[in-house]
Amino acid sequence: MDTPLRLLLALLLILPPPAVLPQSSFDDLPNLGDASGQVISPKQDKELGAYFMRQIRQAGMVLDDPETTTYLQAMGHKLAIHSENPGYGFTFFLVNDTSINAFAGPGGYIGANVGLFLAAESESELAGVMAHEIAHVTQRHLARAFQAQERMSLPTTAAIIAAIIIGAAADPAAGAAAMTAASAAGIQSQINFTRANEKEADRVGIQTLAAANYDPYGMPAFFERLQKNSKLYGTRPPEFLSTHPVTSNRISEATARAETFPRVKEYTSLDFFLLQAKLRVNNYDNPKQVLADTRRYEGKATGKTVTEQYEFALLLASNEKYNEALPIMQKLYKNDPDRITYRLALGRILSDANQKQEALDLYKNTLNLYPGEIMVIQPYATTLMAAGKSGKAYSLLSEISNNNDPEPQIYKLLAQAAGATNHKIQTHTAMSQYYFLNGYTNQAIEQLKLAERSPSLSSYETARIQARIANLEALLRAERQQ
Repeated sequence: MDTPLRLLLALLLILPPPAVLPQSSFDDLPNLGDASGQVISPKQDKELGAYFMRQIRQAGMVLDDPETTTYLQAMGHKLAIHSENPGYGFTFFLVNDTSINAFAGPGGYIGANVGLFLAAESESELAGVMAHEIAHVTQRHLARAFQAQERMSLPTTAAIIAAIIIGAAADPAAGAAAMTAASAAGIQSQINFTRANEKEADRVGIQTLAAANYDPYGMPAFFERLQKNSKLYGTRPPEFLSTHPVTSNRISEATARAETFPRVKEYTSLDFFLLQAKLRVNNYDNPKQVLADTRRYEGKATGKTVTEQYEFALLLASNEKYNEALPIMQKLYKNDPDRITYRLALGRILSDANQKQEALDLYKNTLNLYPGEIMVIQPYATTLMAAGKSGKAYSLLSEISNNNDPEPQIYKLLAQAAGATNHKIQTHTAMSQYYFLNGYTNQAIEQLKLAERSPSLSSYETARIQARIANLEALLRAERQQ
């Protein structure tokens, strides 16, 4: 994770909510010095979380991969319903970073790095880290940090804000140094507070892990392996070890806690390993060299296990060797036709090989089996537009955007489909939402103003767009006052 983002996350742990929300949101905010009061309301927590997520997206950190994200969300929600606050609305997402880390932001937004997904050796290990982050939210650790802010002086707070600005806008190294100097007075209390948070998150997280029928040893096992391998990392240990310090005492306590629950027979789904393979291939710096090395050592073998075969087919496809990749993927699909991972991979390869109609037939059939699935709709709509069938793509995307709260990429595709089919108002409104969700408030306003100029607007549409513009302009003013 880059320095500006680390600084942002650190700021969230020691400052009250930023002034990006309408002032009315803070009128009933309890005094931070009042230990009996609620530090921030659930509504404010969600608003702060939504702003936080827009900043994460603006930094380009969120991985646009509906398939892997859907898997992570399913795991996260399975854990969440067995947590101490099952009604809390969590959002789980993948961070496009190969370092090993995860974090919990405000509003229940929990990010897991691609590197964490790849480093886990089982679903229970990955679930263990996710349960730990869920516990940070359910135990209100961020809210407690807001309350702890009363122990820090105003100059320290102001200096940290300056450090964030320096780090994000100019020199990240200078920003980090400024933050270190500015927070020196209160750093020990923050460290102690964080250690207490980590222990509590371990305890509550293991309880959640066991309740969700994962192996409770998944968490301490992952911590222990990271600690044992830490010497191999030299001066650059995994990010997780920096943000979640792992000591022998902490591992012992987590193991002792796990021993209080029945041991669950470890079962890791095939989908977990297949998605790991996909992430590996997508993160190769030089897929051409990897393919050459694979062939040098493996010859013409395509892999012994289905995971190895799947990974090799993806590697071939990433090198545009579709004629070799297709037979492997078609065989996997034939032997396991209900596995959506094979269907999506085969669809991508068929589309990239310019066999668009075959890909469309497969996507249509898959959508019939999995109605409403974003991970099917996104590639299906993309292929429809590539095949010159933008009208069908527009209908499909309009329906999903009206009935769900989709990711930004769906709005971008909808804008493209609307533009290709001469739906000018929808082109701008969809693009506005895409910009808004990615943290670009000014561009979102500009798109709405373009939509407002359309002569075909009804009075209802005009009022709706104008109200949205007014809300975004108020938000933009607040953002500029930071």
